[in-house]
Amino acid sequence: MMTAALQVAGGVGSCPAPLNHLPAGGRPQRRQAVAALHALPDPARAVASATVTEEEEGKVRLGGSGVAVTKLGIGAWSWGDTTYWNDSEWDERRLKEAQAAFDASIDNGMTFFDTAEVYGTALMGAVNSESLLGDFIRERQRKDQVEVAVATKFAALPWRFGRGSVLSALKKSLDRLGLSSVELYQLHWPGIWGNEGYLDGLADAYERGLVKAVGVSNYNEKRLRDAHARLKKRGVPLAANQVNYSLIYRTPELNGVKAACDELGITLIAYSPIAQGVLTGKYTPENPPTGPRANTYTPEFLTKLQPLMNRIKEIGGSYGKSPTQVALNWLTCQGNVVPIPGAKNASQAKEFAGALGWSLTGDEVEELRTLAREIKGIKMPIEES
Repeated sequence: MMTAALQVAGGVGSCPAPLNHLPAGGRPQRRQAVAALHALPDPARAVASATVTEEEEGKVRLGGSGVAVTKLGIGAWSWGDTTYWNDSEWDERRLKEAQAAFDASIDNGMTFFDTAEVYGTALMGAVNSESLLGDFIRERQRKDQVEVAVATKFAALPWRFGRGSVLSALKKSLDRLGLSSVELYQLHWPGIWGNEGYLDGLADAYERGLVKAVGVSNYNEKRLRDAHARLKKRGVPLAANQVNYSLIYRTPELNGVKAACDELGITLIAYSPIAQGVLTGKYTPENPPTGPRANTYTPEFLTKLQPLMNRIKEIGGSYGKSPTQVALNWLTCQGNVVPIPGAKNASQAKEFAGALGWSLTGDEVEELRTLAREIKGIKMPIEES
């Protein structure tokens, strides 16, 4: 295939062969692919050219920013949390497992980590996720020099007003992380009010060098376009929109968010890419998840999911891959998507790494999408606000 670059800008479809995996004699095809970029609109070119320039390093550029990250990141929502994860308990065993997950991620080539100021807030014995990530980075760097890309988020709480609140929160996040800057700073969700001020605060942080790129999260198409336009006036690229996206939650494809990201040159960062563990195949109607997840992934839902899971397992078997790896690879095949599954332990991190370096066929991608259309019942109202 000629155009891995065009695939990134083009949206859904098959996973093309990366340009650096062309067969012998493929250099003319590479030149054609690079030349083809000039036929694209400027924002799409910014996204597509990232594939040409970063592919060989196993990284992708976040939108039109100068930040390149690994094609698969790691979400740190569960680290330190006691409200949704970890059976409402954070202890020494879980701490050691989280640190092992961090180290295994680094060892397996995944150096992009996403956290937030509200992950692991001081409730019920929780420990702040930013603080844990900062500790893990420092401890690892005592052993060897590693480059880690960190993304964190501003919580648009109702009592926070104006651009100054963004800078104030960011500085506290940097203190917890023990860093002078982060690669990506995102608005975690749309505020009830004050969103223009928040965007101005992002631009201020970017101009002051406190962040290398800025993004938003849980933004619908209209909010995304408005944010892009406002930041563009300041000369600041909107690098990413982080939304819930998985094989069984494809709302970004249906509500215009994915298409807008591709059009504007904004990377879509996919959280819950394995549907909070449901696409691992671990859960069945007889063995549903516990805790808050049980409200969404009920035995009835899991019964409807079984035909899709059976086919995922069959396809995975033909590649020697697990259902988790198939589900993550399906997302990377959509182009312009960086999945960030959450790793609680080292074995999960190692499994995630196996989602890279191979590709589903176009027919397999579409077959799984067709089967997944039969799965109903997941709703995330935040993206409709």
